[in-house]
Amino acid sequence: MASKMAIKTLKSMNPFPIRQIPRQLRYFSAIASANQPESDISSSFTFSSDNNDDKIFVKALKSNSNVEKSSPSSVTMPTSFMTGSIVGKRFYRQVSTREADDGNGWTVMLDYRTLKTPSKRPLKLPTFSLAKAIAAEWEYQLTDGIRPFMMPLMKLACTALERVPLTRPKIIENLMRKFHQDLVFCRAPGDNVLTKGVFERQVEKIDPLLDWVKSEFGFKPAVYSSFFGGKQEEGLVNAIEGLLKQANDCELAAIDAIAAAGHSLVIAIGIFQGKLQIEDAIELIRLEEDLQVDKWGLVEGGHDVDIADLKVQISSAAVFLGLSRRS
Repeated sequence: MASKMAIKTLKSMNPFPIRQIPRQLRYFSAIASANQPESDISSSFTFSSDNNDDKIFVKALKSNSNVEKSSPSSVTMPTSFMTGSIVGKRFYRQVSTREADDGNGWTVMLDYRTLKTPSKRPLKLPTFSLAKAIAAEWEYQLTDGIRPFMMPLMKLACTALERVPLTRPKIIENLMRKFHQDLVFCRAPGDNVLTKGVFERQVEKIDPLLDWVKSEFGFKPAVYSSFFGGKQEEGLVNAIEGLLKQANDCELAAIDAIAAAGHSLVIAIGIFQGKLQIEDAIELIRLEEDLQVDKWGLVEGGHDVDIADLKVQISSAAVFLGLSRRS
């Protein structure tokens, strides 16, 4: 039942087929250096949790402006935007970017409306490149409905601007609590005929990453055959925690997203530090399951949906991380 619902949801993302999603994200990165459109009118566009249905509410202007008084000055989105449901119809024609009024960051404009975060704060993005990429997500929305699940960069931006500043200690605490059960620390038994192939593949693919961790942080992680993991050296734990504390809000949001999707903080840090590329990370995350697929075959509506979902989550977080960094 869940698989059928997932397939139906992913199919509704056309005209972007599943296999093209990572390419779409790379396209966002490529257009990020495009010329900046001009806009001289600033209004607002707001996500809100005040509404319980799927309607888009339009508020009239409160003061004089260059726009006719009958035109709306703000748009309030329902809570379902943040949960992934299709909401409303596309109510804007043009998407553009502009420098923030205070000169600190960039914003996205829907016609003359400025995008705001769920708590009604201006969506200030750290780089012009990230603003252009998020603008592209809004530009690709179809006329019959706005699809939040096609805007992973927008969601990550809202997370970085709102959730991370308020819950930074808890995010780091949660990441470190799961660190000892990291995916790359779990090793299949090498003396069992059923798992010997998995063990050999882990040694081939994962050991180089563990060697890198040792050279980067001064401690080589211990590996365990238990699903519950084991205790890592205190020096390694402190080094990883120190790195997380030094990361800015956008970086921490990306690391958290990758770690959640891949069940591995080490892989997330590998991407963060430039050790791993997107394809490398996905291969390590799916290492054991891909071996099972090679042996027993791919289950349509199961494995293929999982692969597509993982690619979207890892790719969007990695692209967000790259675009959010000032050159």
